[in-house]
Amino acid sequence: MKLAIIGIGGEAPITSTLTGEVRLGGLFSLSGDLASYGENEQAAALLAVDHVNMFLDSIGAGWTLTLVSEDTQTTPSVCLEKVESFAARGIKLLIGPLSSGEVRAIKGYCDANKILAISQSSTAPDLSIPDDYIFRFCPSDKLGQGPAIGRILYDDGKRYVIPFTRNDPWGVGLEEAAGSRFTELGGTVLQGIRYAPGAVEFSAETADLANKVQSAVALYGADEVCVLDISFEEVNAIFTAASEYDVLSSVKWYGSDGTCAAGSMVEDPVVAAFSVSVVYPSTIFAPTESAKWELVRQNGIKVLGREPESYSYAIYDIVWAYALTVMKTDSTDPEVIKEALPTVTASFFGSSGWIKLDENGDREAGDYVIWQILETTTGGYEWKVVGKYVISTDTVEWSD
Repeated sequence: MKLAIIGIGGEAPITSTLTGEVRLGGLFSLSGDLASYGENEQAAALLAVDHVNMFLDSIGAGWTLTLVSEDTQTTPSVCLEKVESFAARGIKLLIGPLSSGEVRAIKGYCDANKILAISQSSTAPDLSIPDDYIFRFCPSDKLGQGPAIGRILYDDGKRYVIPFTRNDPWGVGLEEAAGSRFTELGGTVLQGIRYAPGAVEFSAETADLANKVQSAVALYGADEVCVLDISFEEVNAIFTAASEYDVLSSVKWYGSDGTCAAGSMVEDPVVAAFSVSVVYPSTIFAPTESAKWELVRQNGIKVLGREPESYSYAIYDIVWAYALTVMKTDSTDPEVIKEALPTVTASFFGSSGWIKLDENGDREAGDYVIWQILETTTGGYEWKVVGKYVISTDTVEWSD
């Protein structure tokens, strides 16, 4: 079938010759350290596929979009195995993966085999590389979340921070980016703790942290000391161990996008109660609220019973970005899609907002929302947005 399609990206209309299925490979963390995020994001991706196919049907297109999902287990080696499996099946347009560790594991293979991957949430600064086969629909932590956290800590009256960090390039990169900004503003980064990815028990680390916090509080006072937790959903084990030490509840804790809006944290009463006791405001990239945003939000609530985190909106937009670029180029060749994608996204307003990519294929820095776990009137717990970091003014706005 030949079909005239309205031009996308400001260029002339094209004629579509595609027929059959266009398959996208979904790399979702449906188990492991980011399982609740993976659930959220798969739900958003399936919604986007439904919406794309309704649109294609309405214009009489000869092709449909199909999502083929695999569970990466939030494990880099498993993620690479899934990418190799997709390649063997001829699937070379990929959604995800979620973590920077997974992106790092697949990057060499993707570049060598011209397989395109668009991550919704990888933010490690060292993966900001031009002209590779990895795009990221979120900003690098060096330009976005790191400076945002540094400003939030300082504006909140904290002058001494003790990092508790997942010892991988994402965790260390975010710790350094946040610490750099905090130091520029006049704060001091004290010696912290870095733990091994894959750790499941944290009694030794939390005992060490308790000693460090005790010493800092004795010197500077509890009001000026804080803990910056940079972890994934192993945070549940961390908080369970930390709840045994009164001194660790005497200072405020802060989180990041590795745990922000994590469903597993509100499902564990010990973890949720500790989170409330230490406040734990946590940052994540801010999508632009709109009618499209609301569609994705309501779908998450309907399907999973919870509000999706920011990267679910980015996942929805990745599906549309692929579909629109396929329409624009009349091709599913990853090389062709790679060249055209930035032009398409520059004129696309998605559920996460405008998607302008920089020279490294990363989303340009924007605002960050701040979430926090609050106790409900019925005695349960839920994540709520309590503020925002505004990049244009380098300020923090807290909700009333």
